[in-house]
Amino acid sequence: MVQATEQTDADESELINFSKSSTREWISGATFSLPYLLIAGTFLFGPLLLALYMSFYDWAALDPAQSEFIGLENYQVLLSDPNFWNALKNTVYFVALTVPPIVVGSLLLALGVNRDVKGQWLLRTIFFSPYVLTVAVVGLVWTEVFNSTGLVPHYLGGGNWLTSHDLAMPAIAIATIWWQLAFNFIILLAARQNVSERLYEAAKLDGASSWRMMRDVTIPQMWNPLVFVIIVTFVNSFQVFGQPFIMTDGGPSFSTTTIVLYLYDTAFVGRDFGYAAAVGYVLFLILIAVSATNYYFLTGDDE
Repeated sequence: MVQATEQTDADESELINFSKSSTREWISGATFSLPYLLIAGTFLFGPLLLALYMSFYDWAALDPAQSEFIGLENYQVLLSDPNFWNALKNTVYFVALTVPPIVVGSLLLALGVNRDVKGQWLLRTIFFSPYVLTVAVVGLVWTEVFNSTGLVPHYLGGGNWLTSHDLAMPAIAIATIWWQLAFNFIILLAARQNVSERLYEAAKLDGASSWRMMRDVTIPQMWNPLVFVIIVTFVNSFQVFGQPFIMTDGGPSFSTTTIVLYLYDTAFVGRDFGYAAAVGYVLFLILIAVSATNYYFLTGDDE
C-alpha cells in the first residue's frame, strides 16, 4: 500500500514537472515568435483584413470617413467586368506559357549540374545568377532584347515583339522563365543531392536503364520538393506584375494586362480602391483554389 502511494506521488510529481516544462517551452516559443507575429500582424494580416473591409465600400481614399457601404456591389460589378475577365485570360495564358518550362527546365538543370562534370561550381553560379537581379533590371534588359533593334527581332524577325499583340506575352514569358529558373534550380539541386547514391547502385545492379532510374528513383525521391516548386511557380505566375508593368505597361491593346496589373491600375490610376480590393480578394481565392487543386492531385491527399 505504501509502495502504491509512493508510486502515485512519483507519477503526480512527474506529471507536474512535465506540465511545467511544457509551459516553459510554450512561453519560450511564444517569446521568440512574438517579434515576427507583431510584424506579420502589422504589415500582413492587418492590411489583409483592411482590404476585405474596403471591398464592401465605395472607398474614399482621401477621407475614409466619407466611404459609402455598398455591400457586394463591387463583386457583382467584377463578375460582369470585361476588363477583369480579359486580365484573367491573359494571366492564365501567362501561367500556361511559364509554369511547364520553369518546372521542367529547372529540374533538368538540377539533374545535369549534379552529374560529375568539370566546372560544377561555375555552372551553378551561372544558372543561379539571374535570380539575384531585381524585376526592374530584368524588365529593362529584356525590353532591350525584344525591341525593334534588339537581338531577338534581329535573328528571328517579327519587329518589336513588345508592340505585337501576338508576341508581347510570349516575350514577357521568356524573360520570366530566364529569371525564375534559378530559384527552382537551387531547390531541386538540393533535393537531388539528398537522394542516396545507394539507391542508384541498387538500381544498376538490377539492370535499370537511366530512364528507369529517373522514373523509379529520382522523381519519387524528389517528389515533395518538386510539389513545392510546382505550387510556388503557379502562385508566382498568377501574381505576375513587374514584368508586364515595365516591359509593356499592359499593352498593346491590353493584351498583357494581368490581374495584378489591372488591380494596380484600378487602385492607383482609377482611384477605385474598393473595387481594387475586391479584385485582390478574388485573386486570393483563385490562388487558394489553384494551390489546393495542385496539392490534391500531386499528393493524393484530400485532408
